[in-house]
Amino acid sequence: MLKIAQRTTLGMLLLLVMPVAVWLSGWQWQPGESSAFLRVLFWMTETVTSPWGILTSMILSTWVLWCLRFRLKPAILLIIFMNGAILVGQYTKSFIKEQVQEPRPYVVWLEKSHGIDEAAFYQQNRQGRSQLVSTLLANDTQLPQWLKNHWAYETGFAFPSGHTMFAASWALLVIGLLWPRRHIVTVVVLFAWATMVMGSRLLLGMHWPRDLVVATLISWLLVTVATWLAQRFCGPLTVPREEQQEIAQRDDAL
Repeated sequence: MLKIAQRTTLGMLLLLVMPVAVWLSGWQWQPGESSAFLRVLFWMTETVTSPWGILTSMILSTWVLWCLRFRLKPAILLIIFMNGAILVGQYTKSFIKEQVQEPRPYVVWLEKSHGIDEAAFYQQNRQGRSQLVSTLLANDTQLPQWLKNHWAYETGFAFPSGHTMFAASWALLVIGLLWPRRHIVTVVVLFAWATMVMGSRLLLGMHWPRDLVVATLISWLLVTVATWLAQRFCGPLTVPREEQQEIAQRDDAL
């Protein structure tokens, strides 16, 4: 358990570097960033947004299973533990959002620039909020249409970030489960992806830095438990003898 906690804690600290730095810098979101760069970040966000998030989980689950090469029964348990951590995180996120009810940055901007009442906005149902956002921004030529559509689709509360929780959980699962087998490339790619997803939530006007920080901390707790359960019930995460030569060859290639 200690080694698992050490790996996931290291991963958590790496993921926290960007949002904590942004938070401490006092940076404030404003619309009007580079449209091309924003579009790339929007694609990162879409890998987590429903329904694409389901496909992302399926792909990552399959990859982790292939990397660990567990037998059928342990593999099924591993799928349950991994995706259970993701689902618990999303339900936890939804519960906290309804309790805290923090407005999104773009909603605060709409209040200042278009005169909407923030409290009245969130008193409406999701369909009403979506229609209001679309109506207010219909004649705005400065914002790209895809961003307007994204805002109209994402009208819930901000704290904490569900997209961050999803991406951070997968990144932490990978470092918790695959680092002992030296799947370094997979770990690096997943952490880069998770960081881009987190950055997209800031630059798209969807979240404040504290939303990302708390989401990452919750993910760390859930993933640490899930990884321990995987090691306890699915089999050792250390390198089996038959894979040692393969890993040595992979390390030499790096």
